[in-house]
Amino acid sequence: MKSVKLHFWGAAGCVTGSKYMLEFENRRLLVDCGMFQGLKSRRILNREPWPVTPSSLDSVLITHGHLDHVGMLPGLVRDGFSGPIFGTAHSLEVARIVMEDSAKIHMEEAQRALEEGYSKHDKPLPLYTLDDARAAARQFKAVPKDAWHTAEGGVRFRFRYNGHILGASFIELEVGGKRFVFSGDVGRPRDEMLGPPERPERAEVLLLESTYGNRIHPDTDIESLLADEIKGTIGERGACIIPSFAVERLQTVMYLLWKLLKTNRIPPLPIYVDSPMGENVLDLFERFQHWHKLPMEDYKGMRRQMEIITEYRDTWKAIEDPRPKVVVAGSGMLSGGRVLTYLSQLLDRGTTRILLVGYQAEGTRGRNLLDGAHELKIFGKYIPVEARVVVLETLSAHADQGELLEWVSRIGDPPERIFLVHGEPTAQDAFRIKLRQEKGWKAVIPELFEAVEIPMGTS
Repeated sequence: MKSVKLHFWGAAGCVTGSKYMLEFENRRLLVDCGMFQGLKSRRILNREPWPVTPSSLDSVLITHGHLDHVGMLPGLVRDGFSGPIFGTAHSLEVARIVMEDSAKIHMEEAQRALEEGYSKHDKPLPLYTLDDARAAARQFKAVPKDAWHTAEGGVRFRFRYNGHILGASFIELEVGGKRFVFSGDVGRPRDEMLGPPERPERAEVLLLESTYGNRIHPDTDIESLLADEIKGTIGERGACIIPSFAVERLQTVMYLLWKLLKTNRIPPLPIYVDSPMGENVLDLFERFQHWHKLPMEDYKGMRRQMEIITEYRDTWKAIEDPRPKVVVAGSGMLSGGRVLTYLSQLLDRGTTRILLVGYQAEGTRGRNLLDGAHELKIFGKYIPVEARVVVLETLSAHADQGELLEWVSRIGDPPERIFLVHGEPTAQDAFRIKLRQEKGWKAVIPELFEAVEIPMGTS
């Protein structure tokens, strides 16, 4: 084998749309198949033709089940991919839930746009359907973490624990005598729900996420901050809305709220958890108890204490509840989901508080709020922003700059090639400089759809 060609189909110069293809000896293997989110210029890429015919791909490996890593698997299968989709059992279960929820949202939004006439298309179509999502899930092939497995063409790979969310892994892949490491999303060493990520010991080629490559997360008392905001909400007789990613973040927020209630740091009040996908993921915490550290006693307690909404009619009951309340709802970047219904009714009230507890990608409504937008477009209408917007960075599930440096600290010999991915340009450039200063490593920042030739030894 003379070389491997590495293609950057996504998460290059941006945070979303993770997709990387390895091409060698007439074999094609894809790592992650994520959806682009945020800026319209990126979202339209989800509807563009694939760079290669999907049927020519041999297999897909997924690092974890977030939408920006698995959200385009239904489209890939619909368009002809018929090979196995490898991942840990936990990641595949999360991915199934995420894909089905995404399909429902796209179908509902297409129907709403048709009925209310705010689409420029005569007949708006969903990105993919529920049938497409279920077809993709039928190609899932669960493999145990830590053990080496062999894919088509003799490529060896294994999944290793990475914190971040339930089932998340980084992937070590050996081809042509070299080890490729795909970091996926690296979790935090100290997490409310999950253990610290494992760390690679060897990498000739390293694809390293850089979401917070220019940040150090604040070391603050998140419980006190959360309690203060809720007490403020009660004092103003308003609503505290916490947009949450349905996987891990929603469960973490529930756990923090439960701890505040249990220790009497906040008084009893209505807490609505409105995310059908989050409810399904919550069930996985009971099924896969060995993957996390949430005590089952607390798990059951927080479920009893909070009203978990599954039916859309109950969303409106929660909105109309005149009492001070907390609402935890998807999605985390306000790109879709039930939280938009709450915001369409409550965003223009000065008694509403919105707590942003995760990364807000460029071009999303969440990022617009973060940047001080005076109005948001929701369901085709512009809603003025009168609500108070608060950012709680401590709850991030991504490693910060120092934690990323710690994550690569066990790699002995410097990698031959380092590619910084899954980050916005400012964060990536800052981290590129930091890697050179701290470790003497030279990293490059690939362009979207760039292809790089990696020389191999002969075999």
